[in-house]
Amino acid sequence: MDRQRNDEYVLLFEKLLNVMTSSGECDRERLKEAIGELCEFFRVAKGTAEFYRSLSHEKMGEGLFYCEYDNGKAEKVLMKKRFVTNTTAVIIGTLYVAKDEPPLPEDEMAKLDVILRVILSYLRRTRLQNAIERLGYHDEVGYPNLRSFFRFLDKTAEGGELSGHTAIYFNLRHFSLINREIGRENGDKAMRNYIERLRAVIGEEGIVSRLGGDNFLAAFRNEVLEPVLEVIKGVPITYDERQEKRIVVSACAGVFCMPEGFHMVNSGEIMDRLIPACNAARNDNKGTIVFYNDAMAMIKNRQMGLQRDFPRAMENKEVKVYYQPKVDVESGEIVGAEALCRWIRDGRIIPPAEFIPVLEQNTDICQLDFYMLDLVCKDINRWLAEGKNVVRVSVNFSRKHLLDPDLREHVLKIINENQTPHEYLEIELTETTTDVEFLDLKRIVAGLQKEGIHTSVDDFGMGYSSLNLIREIPWDVLKIDKSFLPSDEEKKSSVTSLMYRHVVEMSKDLGMECITEGVETARQVELLRSNGCRFAQGFHFDKPLPVVEFEKRLDQRFYE
Repeated sequence: MDRQRNDEYVLLFEKLLNVMTSSGECDRERLKEAIGELCEFFRVAKGTAEFYRSLSHEKMGEGLFYCEYDNGKAEKVLMKKRFVTNTTAVIIGTLYVAKDEPPLPEDEMAKLDVILRVILSYLRRTRLQNAIERLGYHDEVGYPNLRSFFRFLDKTAEGGELSGHTAIYFNLRHFSLINREIGRENGDKAMRNYIERLRAVIGEEGIVSRLGGDNFLAAFRNEVLEPVLEVIKGVPITYDERQEKRIVVSACAGVFCMPEGFHMVNSGEIMDRLIPACNAARNDNKGTIVFYNDAMAMIKNRQMGLQRDFPRAMENKEVKVYYQPKVDVESGEIVGAEALCRWIRDGRIIPPAEFIPVLEQNTDICQLDFYMLDLVCKDINRWLAEGKNVVRVSVNFSRKHLLDPDLREHVLKIINENQTPHEYLEIELTETTTDVEFLDLKRIVAGLQKEGIHTSVDDFGMGYSSLNLIREIPWDVLKIDKSFLPSDEEKKSSVTSLMYRHVVEMSKDLGMECITEGVETARQVELLRSNGCRFAQGFHFDKPLPVVEFEKRLDQRFYE
């Protein structure tokens, strides 16, 4: 290479390096221009680059392809370089020339080799940065993740207070049903189209992030709150290529409108407000949108206190067993009881509705169930030793137990250590809400029944697939939820009356013991008799009783 040509090469190479090392974000057009000028200088017809996140992605051909220069005359490969990084990312650069292009001198090939290595090194670094961004701030299918949400809040807060912004935590309603109805692939399309619809409303000054499954977070300017909530309430969403098939997608949401002067110390402050509001929205029968308020903070603090104090409450024997009798409506005889938990602190009963949902948030509820079973076993043993009229006692087990593969062994360990006869025990399991849980429930019931332990399905009619539940699982006892029990004012021809009668008949035909919960009036007792339901449980006979009071009922044996 003569001196003049070498000087021209140096200038072009310096221009490329200046573009690559300029402060701030690289100007893509200037970079392509610098690469193009070098290609023309060396009579290269085309230059390409390929980037793959891993070796397996390279094998599958799943990567990014860049054409940095092309004059339309490329016919043969002049040079090809392939590099594998420490993280197994792969980058490949290829230079092409025209078919009749004479070979370059050896010194020019060496310079071209250096240029290609420099360009690939630069592209590798920038592509890896993009890949890290994508992996760190997006989930496996491309949605921005929780880290993206927190980063957005941090950047927004840099400009001062966050007043003027709203954050929401929303859960897509009944999306498992949507997936079953239209298939998971179409369900994924519907979800993505719904989120894109929401993003379009929120605009560039906001963010929508996915927590996982069908749970999402969003933050945006207050000006778009109303149209955002309209989308949350429900909109028709297409899910096919022709834009013809539609399904209504809606969500329940907790909303936190950041007040004037609100300064965020850490991102967790936002979540502390959104989570209780969203939980309230999920449990609210009147609406699907709940705005955070100070009362929720008080409730959350109380719940945290209950969760913190509960283990000590069991140690201090503050947790007691109360028994609600089960009665034969024909004879008035006590034939069984349900063990119910009561937490008594400083002489006051903490209602189960306050602490049970809190314990359901983790495995504390499972510890409570085992604790209750142990207390019941001890009471039964004492009654047997005292010669009392002992009846079968049912103990509630949370749905949280369904994922425990060793539940049968854990139950048997408690019963057998107490040496309690199995026939006096019944495990009550609530109906499931999903088909996956159904399989676990079936396994657990079969395992307990092999050991001679009775099983009952609680709240029949409220769960995933009630008819399938009793067809597939050989329950001993069917507990009919009080929502199926007609009120005193209803006629025999009412829908509720007809459904109740047929549920009772069905349980009898299937050979199951049938008991109705929530019996509160004499007329309802007569309704049970007329429909052939032999057993009842409810306030008409007794509320849940402390052990001493229940023992008096056992001695009494009959209700008048």
